[in-house]
Amino acid sequence: MKRWEELEREARDLATSGQSLIYQFGIGLGFLATVRRDGAPRLHPVCPIVANGGLYVFVIPSPKLNDLRRDGRYALHAFPPAEADDEFAVTGRAIEIADPVVRQIIDSAYQNDAGPDEVLFELLLETCLLARYEARGVFPPAYTHWSAQRSDVQ
Repeated sequence: MKRWEELEREARDLATSGQSLIYQFGIGLGFLATVRRDGAPRLHPVCPIVANGGLYVFVIPSPKLNDLRRDGRYALHAFPPAEADDEFAVTGRAIEIADPVVRQIIDSAYQNDAGPDEVLFELLLETCLLARYEARGVFPPAYTHWSAQRSDVQ
């Protein structure tokens, strides 16, 4: 697993494109999938934050919070653009961040105020996928893959 800053060093264009898709509406927007206790996926919208060299999310007390604390595996998919079908997705493991200094840094970068009951997680990266479409409905897209294990882009 690697941090966002390592993705930036190893695959600058991929990280830049991914961050652009995450922040295309001003605030970071994406869908976070976690693993329920029964092994099924759970999916909810979140506001990812790229800051302090990492990719973070605040999570309210909820079944999703319980999923992340119990298992930690996640998939995050940026909201699709209105004018294209472009996609950006990452997978990996979420780790809870209790450090108040880091929490303050991330809260300052967040465009909403995180409530005191929201829990901060850093999303460590295992894989990234970027799909760029020539035009809406034109398939297949141009895919760019990155893996933390290989540290390369394909």
